[in-house]
Amino acid sequence: MDQPGLRPTADRTRETLFNWLQPVIPGSRCLDAFAGSGALGFEALSRGAAWVVMLECNARVARQLRANATALAAENLVIDESNCLHWLATTQPTPFDIAFLDPPFADQLLPACLEALGTRPWLAPAARVYLETDAREPFPDLPCGWTWLREKTAGQVRFGLALAGTAGP
Repeated sequence: MDQPGLRPTADRTRETLFNWLQPVIPGSRCLDAFAGSGALGFEALSRGAAWVVMLECNARVARQLRANATALAAENLVIDESNCLHWLATTQPTPFDIAFLDPPFADQLLPACLEALGTRPWLAPAARVYLETDAREPFPDLPCGWTWLREKTAGQVRFGLALAGTAGP
């Protein structure tokens, strides 16, 4: 689907990410905060995630995600047509084991997303948080107590996996 800002995670990047997550993905609860094509959320389900919540604020893209979920007979999946930051601020937190943060690069949303995840109990202890940004940009500072597990640059993309140190206040 051709939409401004929609940039599916490249196959090689996705393969690297899921190799990193292989030990923790079975049975995990995942948040795909900027679902777009749904590649990360659907991949997580195919690798044994117990539950995935996909957030997508574009109505047309969300409809396509629902159609894809039906075609794939994807179970244990919620697709919410919501703005990520609004959803994180207004929804009752249920801890996730893995969060995928791959917002449109031009919107500069990673710092606000990290703050939202770090200040409310959205993440289970030792949760993994995937970040993706423009390769020319540094990653934003991680919340206190978080550490980088892995970082890599591939083409025009910088991506990394962080370990959340706490479940929030």
